Amino acid sequence: MKIQDIHNLAIKMGTEADFRGKDGVEKFLDKKKKRFEQLPEKDKQEFDKEALENPYLDSGVYNIADDKDIKKVLVGIDIGPEEILIAKELGDIDLVIAHHPIGKGLAQLADVMELQADVCNYYGVPINVAEGLMRERISEVARGVNASNHQRTVDAARLMKVNLMNSHTPCDNLAAKFLKNFIEGKNPETVGDLISILKEIPEYKEAMKIGAGPKIFVGAPENRCGKIALSEITGGTEGSPKLYEKMAQAGVGTVVGMHISEEHKKEAELAHVNIVIAGHISSDSLGVNLFMDELEKQGIEIVPCSGFTRFSRVQ
Repeated sequence: MKIQDIHNLAIKMGTEADFRGKDGVEKFLDKKKKRFEQLPEKDKQEFDKEALENPYLDSGVYNIADDKDIKKVLVGIDIGPEEILIAKELGDIDLVIAHHPIGKGLAQLADVMELQADVCNYYGVPINVAEGLMRERISEVARGVNASNHQRTVDAARLMKVNLMNSHTPCDNLAAKFLKNFIEGKNPETVGDLISILKEIPEYKEAMKIGAGPKIFVGAPENRCGKIALSEITGGTEGSPKLYEKMAQAGVGTVVGMHISEEHKKEAELAHVNIVIAGHISSDSLGVNLFMDELEKQGIEIVPCSGFTRFSRVQ
């Protein structure tokens, strides 16, 4: 497989696992294409054409120093110049794959957050309400990442001639779908039951050893779960804290997420929504592992680093 093949595979897998379904993802892209067609010619020249084909702009290929067949990859949750140097020092790494956005992917993180409105709608929140609340949060995130040094890692890869890409939302989609199917298959009654179920998953079992396993952030073990929403596993980053009230009104009793801010926690408490935090880096590892399994099937060797814990599900 070449680098672009690996990126295309990530997009394909992410689309297949997307809560919106393939049709929903196509509608998202069609909306961008229509917007592009209506732009003045000058603005069209400045428009990022990748946005017309890639529904996950927080994921991409950033440096191709040697477009060769990929046999061995260094994979990490966060990749910085230090991991690029590690790849260079190891000497036999063909490609570095980050999970979290870097370069242009970080600059365009907010672009994928529309997905969260559709996820909330999937769980019963009216789409107009979800879109209205997410619009404010998307704007906030866009302003927040604007100040970042987006190209730092990309520049390091370019200078050291290291191939570099990342896959963020596609892997988060894979984790969200896996967790949804796994939890629904077990049908937990209480929040304590839900925690026990999550601890059966290797990535979370491993995280328990370093004190970063699944935890109840709002609620109690004896609380009944009610309807469980996997609404905070994918979609860029945390959504609007005001959504908890709307989720409760839609009948959601428990939300499973990767991480939660204090403001979000307080709003969840006010809405009486249980919050179970599966774990951030462990959840990221789960999604990345599901992607890496497909690369392993192609004979590619996986070298984990930077918080990524490798568990293969290849039979």
